[in-house]
Amino acid sequence: MEAKYNPYENMLSVVSNAAEILGYTPSDYEAVKYPERELKVAVPVRMDDGSVKVFEGFRVQHSTSRGPAKGGIRYHQNVDLDEVKALAAWMTFKCAVVNIPYGGGKGGIICDPTKLSESELRSLTRRFTAMIAPIIGPDQDIPAPDVGTNANVMGWIMDTYSMLKGHCVPGVVTGKPIELGGALGRNEATGRGVMITTLNILKALGMNPENTKAAIQGMGNVGSVSAKLLSEKGLKIVAVSDVSCALYNPDGLDIPSILEYLSQKRGNLLEGYHNGNTIHLTNAELLELNVDVLIPAALENQINTSNADKIQARVIVEAANGPTTIDADEILDKKGIAVVPDILSNAGGVVVSYFEWVQNIQSISWSEEHVNEQLKQIMDQAFQSVWDIAREKKVSLRTGAYLISVKRVIDAKNMRGIWP
Repeated sequence: MEAKYNPYENMLSVVSNAAEILGYTPSDYEAVKYPERELKVAVPVRMDDGSVKVFEGFRVQHSTSRGPAKGGIRYHQNVDLDEVKALAAWMTFKCAVVNIPYGGGKGGIICDPTKLSESELRSLTRRFTAMIAPIIGPDQDIPAPDVGTNANVMGWIMDTYSMLKGHCVPGVVTGKPIELGGALGRNEATGRGVMITTLNILKALGMNPENTKAAIQGMGNVGSVSAKLLSEKGLKIVAVSDVSCALYNPDGLDIPSILEYLSQKRGNLLEGYHNGNTIHLTNAELLELNVDVLIPAALENQINTSNADKIQARVIVEAANGPTTIDADEILDKKGIAVVPDILSNAGGVVVSYFEWVQNIQSISWSEEHVNEQLKQIMDQAFQSVWDIAREKKVSLRTGAYLISVKRVIDAKNMRGIWP
């Protein structure tokens, strides 16, 4: 029986392995194993029926050695402190592998946003913002959207923080509505980064996109954008899924039709979609399909020891954070499956968040074309660096990514020294 999955322990194992390969002593990276700050708050909210409900919230800053903490805020009923700590650490190394000047942070509130009215969500967001306001800001810690949050939520955070400061502070969050200083291209950025990375790994392995079958687990923002852009690049998307089920057609799904169906009405799920030869499967069955590329774009711990030996894909591109456990990674490596790690493949969102922050603090505006060009340049460079070091050291792409990112973080930490 597999031990209970602890995402933070998972992350520490990968980081320690990379640090040892790089020749660092335990003292060199000891401080990197601990978050710099963990804030836990109790958030009271007056509900629509007049009752008061208290929600638990977190904000964790893993590292600020290379710049302000950066990372999303998720609203989900299963959020816990270990998950938020792990996600904050992943952000540290994600920012480092693409070499943007941020550290890592993450936040979360234990709630089911689908069961809250807009008024309740707004009240929850504003009160939570006020409670974490002392430790966030454009030069301290910059939140962004994550699971269960969106541009509107970021707008409420920006407004609340600005009211507390007495002046408009657009740079306190990224992923805002365009009207409030959001970046053009931000909504598609993570999925676009997944598309760029997928094309890069296919090219590196000598695989033709037009002869490639792909399955995507998760049709939220990242999964749906990835499906749209990859299908436009010629890949045959044979399976997609959401929480309700998976859709499968070995001849390829009609991605525009599926996206149109999902956008017609909030709450539409794939179980209600029917078109031609489309077959309904479970999420577990999707992961085990005989495809060239598997893109897990849902939540953590999807590929583990219970299913890793059944994975048939030649390539896995991790669009979600932490979808593969350490033990599963070893199984996939022995099977010869190339795994492009989350800290590289889904870094498009934080890269364009960085562009948004730069535009906010400089009071300038970039075109969407310029944003996409700069994103591709950074993602291409990061992939090539990871690919080269993985080949040089004869290690997995995940280890290669961490060799680069861990070195950057540890060196920055050691150069700054311990104060006082």
